[in-house]
Amino acid sequence: MMARKDNSWFGLGLEAWSLALEASSVMALRTMRIAAGGAAANREVAAMVSEKVASGLALQAKVLATGLGASPQAMTAKTIAHFRPKVRANRRRLTRRRKR
Repeated sequence: MMARKDNSWFGLGLEAWSLALEASSVMALRTMRIAAGGAAANREVAAMVSEKVASGLALQAKVLATGLGASPQAMTAKTIAHFRPKVRANRRRLTRRRKR
């Protein structure tokens, strides 16, 4: 879904819903990879934890530097924009066919 320019609450709600849907598919894909076990599962767990910590810290830094905007709508839009590329990259990575 493309970013909306008006940042209306309805539009932001749709953006959040879309992000949540994509994130839930990433969670399911990661769960399957981890359940399969082995070295790939260990790498996935390590990557997942480090990504979550790094992403959370980066968002906190933005908040402290007032980089999210002054209005609740701007903060919401920038928070969604912060997480969307990371979620999308994980979905693409997890759905690629792996060479055997």
